[in-house]
Amino acid sequence: MNSGKLIFSQVMDYLPLHTFRRCVNRYHGNYQIKRFTCLDQYFCMAFAQLTYRDSLRDIEACLRSQQHKLYHMGMRSAVSRSTLAEANEQRDWRIYADFAYSLILIARKLYSDEPFGVDLKQTVYALDATTIDLCLSLFPWANFRQSKSAIKLHTLLDLRGNIPTFIHISDGKLHDVNILDILPIELGAFYIMDRGYLDFARLHMLSQSPAFFVTRAKSNFKSVTGINVPFEI
Repeated sequence: MNSGKLIFSQVMDYLPLHTFRRCVNRYHGNYQIKRFTCLDQYFCMAFAQLTYRDSLRDIEACLRSQQHKLYHMGMRSAVSRSTLAEANEQRDWRIYADFAYSLILIARKLYSDEPFGVDLKQTVYALDATTIDLCLSLFPWANFRQSKSAIKLHTLLDLRGNIPTFIHISDGKLHDVNILDILPIELGAFYIMDRGYLDFARLHMLSQSPAFFVTRAKSNFKSVTGINVPFEI
């Protein structure tokens, strides 16, 4: 019988929990909470992500089947589906957003010298968005179409280590190009985008930052001379 630490606990030991506690205190996450703290909630959701759980019921069933091991995983209270749902709904999401950005900063430092096939000293980012379909009856607030709901996930990926450095969630109707209005621009960095982000005014502002962009031309794209441009820019 294995008497060592569980693999999940070994992975969680790498987390800077002092930073997490500062995030919790910043937004009063544990105010009037006697059981199932923000850390318990985070461990539950981290476990769900690592083990590919696809619903609250699935998370509850999996953890309750090994309830005697929860303490050794770092969870100090039993996991209930209703309790987890209430915590996800009511607790301040900024706690986990701030903690995620702190983890991103740590990861980016680890991969700062990682080669990725291009001889560039500057940072190279890839920008794209994906639409996540949702059930209309469960998520009526996520306006998209008459027959279904959806949200859109906009992600800026640092290609050194494939680390997300900027994430924005919008409703499904927001066009991809609008994210350029709130995108944080790094001086001298390269931004790789598809043709959905082709907007001259916004790209001009990006180049004035100054930063560089690489995108694909649309089929009806014309240069200032009026000649069709058959190649990518």
